[in-house]
Amino acid sequence: MAGKKFVFASDSFKGTLSSQDTARLLSEAASEHFPGCECVSVPMADGGEGTTAAVVSACGGELRRVYVHDPLGRAIQAELGLLPDGRAIVETAAASGLPLLDAGERDPRRTSTYGTGELIRVALDAGAREVSVALGGSATNDGGMGAMRALGARFLDAGGDEFEGTGADLARVCKIDLSGLDDRLAQTTFVAMCDVDNPLLGEMGATMVFGPQKGADVAACAELEAGMRNYARVLADALGFDTTTPGAGAAGGLGAACQAFLGARMKSGVEQVMALVGLREALVGASVCVTGEGHADAQTARGKVVSGVAAACADAGVPCVAIVGGMDAGAATLRGVTAMVPTQIDAMPLDEILSRAEELYALAARRVFSLLAVRI
Repeated sequence: MAGKKFVFASDSFKGTLSSQDTARLLSEAASEHFPGCECVSVPMADGGEGTTAAVVSACGGELRRVYVHDPLGRAIQAELGLLPDGRAIVETAAASGLPLLDAGERDPRRTSTYGTGELIRVALDAGAREVSVALGGSATNDGGMGAMRALGARFLDAGGDEFEGTGADLARVCKIDLSGLDDRLAQTTFVAMCDVDNPLLGEMGATMVFGPQKGADVAACAELEAGMRNYARVLADALGFDTTTPGAGAAGGLGAACQAFLGARMKSGVEQVMALVGLREALVGASVCVTGEGHADAQTARGKVVSGVAAACADAGVPCVAIVGGMDAGAATLRGVTAMVPTQIDAMPLDEILSRAEELYALAARRVFSLLAVRI
């Protein structure tokens, strides 16, 4: 069946299969039923953990591992992606992510995004003039002060003394000094990759929505929200930034800092990944696209890989099949999904599903392509 073109654009199945693993298993199943077919692998991610690796794999760039500081200021190694044509991609989770801290260390009053700013600086040092910053998975609620400090901004108290830029410092900031801000930022295009539209303040803001999952109790959330309101006033006075802007509350306010200090455009994570890896171009002439993720539910429609790929397939007129580890009724009506195929073949505990992830995915891939062969 030479002439058939299949595009594989799946997210990773967290903790079990990478995007590259799913593409390999799909290629094997496709070639078994359609000898001579063309299989195009386009690794995907939604702007969270794994985004850098997926984009570098698809674009042929370089993963660079460097020393930066974690949310508590300890030296760690973290990766960024250097892409062709002067582009780069940075994951907030890599340097400032929640998984970098033990449960007892999680307190957004103490954490900082400084390491994310260090990764951006490394990208600039490498000659990048377009930087995409993935905002998912942070352990922070510092308004982005830490990251901007790493890029030369200074956050001062009434006496002119500089703060480190943690969540606890938000309430005491009186002035922002931009005289030392890296000159290269003005010549660089920034995109902030984000799948939330929360403002900086209020019940739907950075602190009240995301603070509890980062370790803040009720009292800590109240303290951080009061501090963020002070910071918002200083930010508005210094840079004229409107803190009600959608996405300002992403990554504990790093979304606001990226927009205010870097002039970043906010863009859906999956949309930016699709643009970077060239998914829409890959879909030209495709017979079928196969996507997927670990679990599909109502949240899948809100900026996740399956919904983004399915929408692109609908626009291109390409049938889209989603292979998922599990699903519920909320995933049944996604625009552009022609069929959704769970990997699970019998009632089994979660640990068994995870331990047999590759076997179950391979079986699902074979089911998909055997059905396609019958139809074709």
